Amino acid sequence: MPDLIAKSLIRDVPDFPKPGIMFKDIAPVLQSPAAVAEAVALLSADAREKGTEVIVGIESRGFVFGVPIALQLGLPFAMARKLGKLPYDRISEEYALEYGTNTVEMHTDSVNPGQRAYIVDDLLATGGTAAASARLVERLNGNVCGFGFLVELSFLEGRQNLLGYPIEALITY
Repeated sequence: MPDLIAKSLIRDVPDFPKPGIMFKDIAPVLQSPAAVAEAVALLSADAREKGTEVIVGIESRGFVFGVPIALQLGLPFAMARKLGKLPYDRISEEYALEYGTNTVEMHTDSVNPGQRAYIVDDLLATGGTAAASARLVERLNGNVCGFGFLVELSFLEGRQNLLGYPIEALITY
C-alpha cells in the first residue's frame, strides 16, 4: 500500500501522557478532509469485502471513523462506549489495563443475532478495548468479521489479543 496522506500528518508528541511515551497524535489527520476521506474509503472497502452488516465504533475516535464508514456503506452504526455512558439496556465487558481495569458497554439491541460486525477504532495498541468490544458483539450473538484501524502500534503486540480475527491497519509503527 502506498503511503497514505494521514501518515505524513500524524505527529509525535514526546512524554505524553507520561514521561517515556511517544504519543501518536491524529489530530492533524482529522483536520485534513482528504486524509480522513482516504482512510474512510480504504476501511470501507475492507468492511465491504468482509460482508459487513453493522459497523461498531469504539469510543471515542472509533466514532469519528466508524460513522462515515457506516454512511458510505449504508449500514447501521453501533457504539461501544465507556462504562456508564449508555442510557438503555446494556451489557458490559471488563478488560485489563497496565494498572487496573476498564469497562466497555453496548446496548443490547445494537447488534442483531447473526449480524456481521466490523469493529473500528483509530488505534490498535494493546488490543484490550478491541477484544472486549468483540466479546460484547459475540455475547449479542453477532459475528465479528473484522477490525479496522487507522494506526497500529505493532511493538505493543495488540494483535495477540485479537487472534483469529481479520485486522486491517492502514499505518503501522
